[in-house]
Amino acid sequence: MNNKPAFTEKRFLITFILVTSLFMLWGVAHSMSDVLNKHFQNVLNVSKAQSGLIQFSVFGAYFIMSIPAGIFLKRFGYKAGVILGLGLFATGTFFFVPAANAESFGFFRVALFILGCGMATLETVAHPFAASLGDQRTSDRRVNFSQSFNAIGAIIGPAIGTFFLLRATSGGHENSLDSVKLLYAGLGGFILIVAVAFFFIRIPDLIDPHSNSDAPIAAQNIDIVPGKRLFQHRHFVWAVAAQFFNVAAQAGTWSYFINYGHEKMGFSDEKAGNFMVLFMVMMALGRFVGTYLMKFIAPNKILAAFAICSIVACVIVAQSWGWTSYCALLSINFFFSIMFPTIFSLGLKNLGSHTQQASSFISMGVVGGAVMPYFMGKIANVDVAHAYYLPIICYIVIFLFAARFFKVIR
Repeated sequence: MNNKPAFTEKRFLITFILVTSLFMLWGVAHSMSDVLNKHFQNVLNVSKAQSGLIQFSVFGAYFIMSIPAGIFLKRFGYKAGVILGLGLFATGTFFFVPAANAESFGFFRVALFILGCGMATLETVAHPFAASLGDQRTSDRRVNFSQSFNAIGAIIGPAIGTFFLLRATSGGHENSLDSVKLLYAGLGGFILIVAVAFFFIRIPDLIDPHSNSDAPIAAQNIDIVPGKRLFQHRHFVWAVAAQFFNVAAQAGTWSYFINYGHEKMGFSDEKAGNFMVLFMVMMALGRFVGTYLMKFIAPNKILAAFAICSIVACVIVAQSWGWTSYCALLSINFFFSIMFPTIFSLGLKNLGSHTQQASSFISMGVVGGAVMPYFMGKIANVDVAHAYYLPIICYIVIFLFAARFFKVIR
């Protein structure tokens, strides 16, 4: 008898496809904000450290919104959570129009905060949603597969952002924010279409998807120590910390990628933006490769190995060795690829009724992305290459989680 657990079940397939599409959608928005970072340096004359407040606005929203989103999810279910997230997401994008008319960096940060609240809600909902659509033993693969399409969205985002924003700047329209209005209004319209689609599509009620007593115990997300409160589960607490440092490393690395290409490689902003598309391709490739490897290698072992490789890459990037360092910078996204979904899925193991609340706290850990760009920006004002020493701290924490503290303790 073949007891190998299936990736998902036929009855969940359509739902899984729809949920996966959400991962791609916020991938587009996240990666466009990194192009926006450089565009605002050019157009609004803000410093690198000030432009890092873009990420503070977006990721700070995760800190504020993740817990309310988790409560909403527990009360109203996955479908309502998706619609709420998409509604906030679209509202934030439409706020870009009056912000551009006012030419106000502060107004843009308000718009980004609302947009971030929408993405925080979607991430709080989508990760446990994808994890729940089948056997718990394959939840790591499902979340990584869905996150692979987030990486595809992250490829599309810089391509669109570079074409509409950096290309416009290089064409001599430095004082125009019309391209920002057009880009984000179009994105908001598309998000509304997706929200309407979710409203009319019938989605199974999956509030407690692992309550089937006929399934093997290993296949179910059951709290093996039901007397414990959520924060008494060590692997969950470490997952929150690891996610904080993981997204801190991601946000800082992405925020100054274009600056590195411009200042260290002599690229134009547009050419550096085009290389960011390749940067995101590396992440997509890493997620598909990582998802495949998880059929044979334990997810925590892959996570530990990728954390070590990221540390080595950061050291090389900081040396400013021309193409050697630039290739190392490109490789960081490959190694970073599986970190977010794998930390998320490992942190949700065997939490039973705590799962949805745990998802909101792990999503809240994303606030790390609000911190690192500012401090990396302070160093980047002097030498952008040396700023890449800071993410090494983050990868050390991730390695510790993957090597030891991921284990579920009875």
